[in-house]
Amino acid sequence: MRADSCTGSHFTRITIVLDEHHQPYYPMIRIIAAGDRKLMSQLNQWLAPRWVRTWMVWASRAGDGWLWVGIGLALLVFGGAQRFDALEAGFISVGAGIVTFQVLKRITGRTRPSGLETHRWASLLPPDRFSFPSGHTITAFCVAVPLGLFYPALLVGLVFGAMSVAASRVLLGLHYLTDVLAGILIGSGLGVAAFLWAAR
Repeated sequence: MRADSCTGSHFTRITIVLDEHHQPYYPMIRIIAAGDRKLMSQLNQWLAPRWVRTWMVWASRAGDGWLWVGIGLALLVFGGAQRFDALEAGFISVGAGIVTFQVLKRITGRTRPSGLETHRWASLLPPDRFSFPSGHTITAFCVAVPLGLFYPALLVGLVFGAMSVAASRVLLGLHYLTDVLAGILIGSGLGVAAFLWAAR
């Protein structure tokens, strides 16, 4: 994304580029993007064991939404007195997460790795053409974090599920590592904020 402005005799150009077809303006971004591409190229050519491939495919499909809907329905029935506060926190964080990643994807305009290089064994199609940040990862942690804080006994299982979704997006060639790391940070932050708001 480029933003150009002209004021009087002064001309200022601000460039924010994460797309691998362009040269990043800042050296640190260039280094990170190069590392992302190198790791993704290696992972795309790795013939993972069958159990890893099965796990990653099912984790990614679960992250499409049905897993979180199922957890929400289970809590609605068995979640006890705090179920409505917990579900409220989940809905708020997920809603905020969706808005956040939709906006950031269009601002950064980063092309998905699956659009640049063929994966050795994965064939799942991405929901859109933008890569940064990972929407699946944001949503997973927007659900796992607030629900895990309301139900500490479920926290490890919820985080494991969210981490599985995050890992699947990288191993299936749908996202770069930094897309997923950003998604974990954003989703966790929104999840904590939603928990604090709902539990006030």
